[in-house]
Amino acid sequence: MRLPDLNLLIAFDVLLEEGSATAAARRLNISAPAMSRTLNRIRDAFGDPVLVRSGRGLAPTPRALELREQVRALIEQAHLVFTAGREVDLMQLERTFNLRANDVFVGTFGSRLRQLLDRHAPRTVLRFVSEGDVDDRAMEEGRIDLYISGSRNFSPDTKTQSLFRTGFVGLARADHPLFDAPIDAERFVAHAHISVSRRGRASGPIDDALARQGLARRVTLVTPNFHSAIFALAGSDLILPLMPTSMLDSVRALGLTLRDFTLPVALEPVNIVQAWHPRLDNDDAHRWLRRLLKQACSTAAA
Repeated sequence: MRLPDLNLLIAFDVLLEEGSATAAARRLNISAPAMSRTLNRIRDAFGDPVLVRSGRGLAPTPRALELREQVRALIEQAHLVFTAGREVDLMQLERTFNLRANDVFVGTFGSRLRQLLDRHAPRTVLRFVSEGDVDDRAMEEGRIDLYISGSRNFSPDTKTQSLFRTGFVGLARADHPLFDAPIDAERFVAHAHISVSRRGRASGPIDDALARQGLARRVTLVTPNFHSAIFALAGSDLILPLMPTSMLDSVRALGLTLRDFTLPVALEPVNIVQAWHPRLDNDDAHRWLRRLLKQACSTAAA
């Protein structure tokens, strides 16, 4: 029996990940015309257009999305077959690691992780993928290698490891009238607040804690990430009430005239974890990356 060209599966996987024939050609180190021919061969092999023009990129067809997880699993299994029993050569490793994390984690740990990779695995690429508005099947479909977030309800077979715990403080401009007297819950809610939510929500656990004291805050600005909220503070009377303590050093390094304060309500710290699909559990390079992340986060928290 004549086997199909299994290299087509690798090209298919890269094309889906990049969403661009030009970018896929660059990653595979082939010319644009060669990539175009490869895409045509993939379409013939699958009997489906696979990727169609959408704006300036390529969008996967339903058939391509259906095949994505199966193809990624086959590639990873083949990688394990050829590397089983061998120590991964980190200095020669050429691999893109896709991590899903919010801007707090990227801003706090991104450059530190890249420095560690430069030292131990200089040919790798570290790609952070932003969190979406809704949960999806990115881990199952192989589009991300690690999901870094607060503890959440992952599927039962998902592997997780705790990285660190973080508390919260409030943040406002340094000459904010809030600092003119001791900060109690009543003075805290007397000023307008910023809510950080990628889903556009204006309320959360802090509102429940305030409600138990018979208080409510007024949220007048909702932003999708912490960095946009931080820059909104400097020239306003707004308060950012839930700044993770793990990010304070990064905020101070920006040189903005901001000041942090202890919250007048009690909130539970959040446990930050890294999560991955079980098929990557024994992948040597992935296992090394997980150890590196744990080490980087533990050192920072120490």
